[in-house]
Amino acid sequence: MDIQVLHHVSLPVTDLERSKRFYREILGLREIERPRFPFGGAWFKVGERQELHLILQHTDATYRTNKGADPGDLHFAIRVKSYRAVLEFLHSKGYREEAEQSDLMQVKAVPHAPTGYPQLYILDPDRHLIEINADKLD
Repeated sequence: MDIQVLHHVSLPVTDLERSKRFYREILGLREIERPRFPFGGAWFKVGERQELHLILQHTDATYRTNKGADPGDLHFAIRVKSYRAVLEFLHSKGYREEAEQSDLMQVKAVPHAPTGYPQLYILDPDRHLIEINADKLD
């Protein structure tokens, strides 16, 4: 198998418009055209060749209910140019390190992570965990 790239990640959502706002306004993703499936959803461009697909809730969707930003749990990661710029942006949107772990506005900052690169963790409106990392601490 000659894998070229991770093409997309799909996430179930309970409120499509709320999730679309989050991915546009917080992560800055651009919505792209989506085929006419028999269920609701939205597609976003991530980087040059990857995509994020939101799928409107169906009866057996899997969610991380009542969970906070736990780096050891299921998540996807995006790479950014500046750790500090993203942390400042998140603060401007109301995210705080001192917020309760279950609070959707908590940002878990790990500037000196064991990985060797700085990491931030936030939750989307359906509690999907997102890692935001940078090549180095700036």
